[in-house]
Amino acid sequence: MNAAALEPLDADSYRDLVRRALAEDIGSGDVTTQATVDETHQARAVLLAKSTCVIAGLEVAADAFRQLDAAVAIRIHHPDGRVCTPGTEIAEMCGRAAALLTAERTALNFMQRMSGIATLTRQFVEAAAGRITILDTRKTTPLMRTLEKYAVRAGGGVNHRFGLSDGVLIKDNHVRLAGGVGAAVSRMRASSPGMAIEVEAQSLSEVADALQAGADIVLLDNLSTPDIIDAVRQCRGRAKTEISGGVTLARMPELATTGADYVSIGALTHSAPAADLSLEMGSDLDSCT
Repeated sequence: MNAAALEPLDADSYRDLVRRALAEDIGSGDVTTQATVDETHQARAVLLAKSTCVIAGLEVAADAFRQLDAAVAIRIHHPDGRVCTPGTEIAEMCGRAAALLTAERTALNFMQRMSGIATLTRQFVEAAAGRITILDTRKTTPLMRTLEKYAVRAGGGVNHRFGLSDGVLIKDNHVRLAGGVGAAVSRMRASSPGMAIEVEAQSLSEVADALQAGADIVLLDNLSTPDIIDAVRQCRGRAKTEISGGVTLARMPELATTGADYVSIGALTHSAPAADLSLEMGSDLDSCT
């Protein structure tokens, strides 16, 4: 993915979150730094990759440093969306040493989480080889959805709906409570006539029901590969198809050949391992002027 094509996060989406994260960590004060580091001391910090990863969350991390030192100078060498190998200098900061030390863990926590999501997403995107679109889900950390979905984009994935208000997905419980898939779709069309309607199907018979009801997208939930291929054939020209459930990296090349339009993967945001990053500090300010 071309990192330059990644639309940056709106600062309003993370500034208060960063403020609260700093407050959580600092509490009544960073007792170690206050005792060991002169408040006026200036230092250079280098953000390093310690594992191969796709970078995400640099501006969020930078905001943690800026909130404690508005004059900190930050130079980014590898922007969000870029793959970095162990030992790569991702960015450098020059400013008050005490502020850099105090903000370090908060900045790394955001970046390691977001870069981990971006890295796992990129692995799925590469396994799909352009044959199927990789989507995320709403299985995100509470209050972190905007940042985590941004990380998916940094990894080359595509965001599914952000919340319950901006997309229709009729699931099994909706069908039961509405009195059937036909009734659920009919009510949805009457309520929001301009919205595409996606219906979950857990069997081939439910795929047929969804098509009969006029679904625009059929979510193929935990179907076997042969059943997915059959469902895609039934839906061709009538509805788009989305695979969900039981999706692993090992299975992606196979799923990518089924002809389905999308595959949604909750693991991108709920199970991505954190990227390994570190912040190394010293007093050499020459390269940061």
